[in-house]
Amino acid sequence: MSNIDGAKVAFLVATEGVEQIELTQPWSEVESAGGTPVLISTEDTEVQGFDHLDKADTFEVDAVVDDVSVDDYDALILPGGVANPDQLRMHGAAVAFTRAFVESGKPVAAICHAPWTLIEAGCVDGRVLTSWPSLQTDIRNAGGTWQDEEVVVCDHGPGPLVTSRNPGDLEAFGRETLAAIENARVSA
Repeated sequence: MSNIDGAKVAFLVATEGVEQIELTQPWSEVESAGGTPVLISTEDTEVQGFDHLDKADTFEVDAVVDDVSVDDYDALILPGGVANPDQLRMHGAAVAFTRAFVESGKPVAAICHAPWTLIEAGCVDGRVLTSWPSLQTDIRNAGGTWQDEEVVVCDHGPGPLVTSRNPGDLEAFGRETLAAIENARVSA
């Protein structure tokens, strides 16, 4: 198991539409590995989680994306859900934060539909990634290479990009995300 003691990990989500398990499982894994997860959203309110199309639990927002800096975090995790990244890609500060994170060289991890935010931020050109299958044309049109794998770790850019397809890939997604965070901290 990875050790990321002291790492501060940003979880960026919209206020509605996040696939709950894609938020809660990586969150728990970050905590178990010694990191501190921080829930960042577009508004200072609660985030409504979803189990596919059904409302699930709500989560308190720790910080608003307009008020945060990449410098304060060691990694960024973008959970999926269809509506979540669709809303994030329409929010200028969320897109700018995502772009700045990728450009910083710090680890970024995105699962399911979350690469939509990366596409909007202009961060997939020349990168290899996976996603929910319906995004493969969007990824290719944005200059990326799409692969149908449970997890893809791409080092062809400023920093590691970890992507997975769906909740069934969460074990591999968590393992590779934590490894990327640990490796980045060791080499820093």
